[in-house]
Amino acid sequence: MKKSVTIIILVTIVLGFSGAMYYLYSKNAEDPVVYQTENPSKQTIVKKTVATGSILPLEEVLIKPNISGVIEEVYVEGGDYVKTGDLLAKIKVVPNLSAVNDARDAIDRAKIDLNDQKRNWDRQQSLFEKGVIAKTDLERAEVTYDQAKQTYNAAVKRLDIIKTGTASGYGNEANTLIRSTVTGMVLDVPVEKGNQVIESNNFNEGTTIASIADVEKMIFEGKVDESEVGKIKEDLPLEITVGAIENQVFEAVLDYIAPKGVEENGAIQFEIKGTLTKQDTTFIRAGLSANASIILARADSVMAVKEALVQFDKDTKKPFVEIATGDQKFERKNVELGISDGIYVEVKSGISSDDNIKVWNEVEDEITN
Repeated sequence: MKKSVTIIILVTIVLGFSGAMYYLYSKNAEDPVVYQTENPSKQTIVKKTVATGSILPLEEVLIKPNISGVIEEVYVEGGDYVKTGDLLAKIKVVPNLSAVNDARDAIDRAKIDLNDQKRNWDRQQSLFEKGVIAKTDLERAEVTYDQAKQTYNAAVKRLDIIKTGTASGYGNEANTLIRSTVTGMVLDVPVEKGNQVIESNNFNEGTTIASIADVEKMIFEGKVDESEVGKIKEDLPLEITVGAIENQVFEAVLDYIAPKGVEENGAIQFEIKGTLTKQDTTFIRAGLSANASIILARADSVMAVKEALVQFDKDTKKPFVEIATGDQKFERKNVELGISDGIYVEVKSGISSDDNIKVWNEVEDEITN
């Protein structure tokens, strides 16, 4: 029995030793680990953040009527260029019966007062000719009579304006003729012939006849997230790309950042605006969707490496790279980094352009047959 146990122990020892020898042999037979290297390169690095928005006119003027009625004629359409004073539309007045009645009543009252003052003036003139009253009394009666005539004429014109929108002697000032107040392009004419319009007053903003803007002065209007707003400031350069205009980048300058954010879909958004540099050769339509790349920092033609090559010390968190000193031999070099665009990072010091930097990823040495 003791002999059998001894034999089993010896066999186990021999098998374990043989397995260990085989494992060591297999490890030695494996191909060695090979690390690739890359050299630093000259790069232009731009650090930026992106905001979405649209292209809008710097100033858009809404033309509204100062009298209610029905559109009789429309003389312009979207895309037309107009100058200040150009005729846009004509309104046919539909008089309000209550207003007409009030105006006629005012005429009647003014007529009664005018006749009374006429009789008084005739009486005063007769007394003055007889030497009963002084000239000042006659002049006072004449002034009152003239004022009554003025009131009567104003009441008559008021009725004409209510019924037709204009009166004799007003010429181009007629309320029924809607004219442009600015020079620019007609962006939109939201009314058509036959549409009823409401006048603009203190209680109603009125119906828009046309919107006009100077399309040579355009801005980008968009929004940035609260996580990005702290990184930007006014006067930073913008690069605007418009989805409808391929392969073109428009320059702009950030000139407004909203002091207050607005919650949208659970996130706080801040409005920004940037004035576009004038583009003589490209027409940008108002309302086009656009993206703005806000240039936070820029470094031209600097020595850079891929961010994937940079390592960080576990204790000090300082960056370093490994430089090749021989065949698959590497030495650690601390580096000073600059700006990064997410792919390349600027290296200010620590290495030279001729250094071969270790790539972290391990690759098997290819065996050519």
